Amino acid sequence: MDISLEKVDAVIARTAATFKEAKEALEKTEGDVVEAIILIEENRKSWTDNISYKGEQMIEKVKELLRKGNVTKITIKKDEEVIMNIPVTAAALGTIISAPLALIGLGSAIIAKCTIEIEKEDGEIINVNQLVDKR
Repeated sequence: MDISLEKVDAVIARTAATFKEAKEALEKTEGDVVEAIILIEENRKSWTDNISYKGEQMIEKVKELLRKGNVTKITIKKDEEVIMNIPVTAAALGTIISAPLALIGLGSAIIAKCTIEIEKEDGEIINVNQLVDKR
């Protein structure tokens, strides 16, 4: 199997992959540049589709909890550090007015491996990430 720097550069130029990604793809495809490019594109598509799907699931779960009522705020945390506290009225209004922006925001939270929690009036905290992962 011949994996030259020229082949790696060709894959990088077409896919904007990292050097490591390009080399691994070429190894998996036995040095075939076209197949390596296709492999990288397929992997990226499935990854973005998965993030989009998970983001949609999280938005639906948040909406469902808001519809049930008695929710006071939504908290987004990263490594147990609070990044954002959103009062429920602002969250509900923001989700209704700008659902695509909410999807992007939750998608970013997923990518950054943030935890999204809903706090109810009785003090119960619901971890939305765990609810989505159970399905």
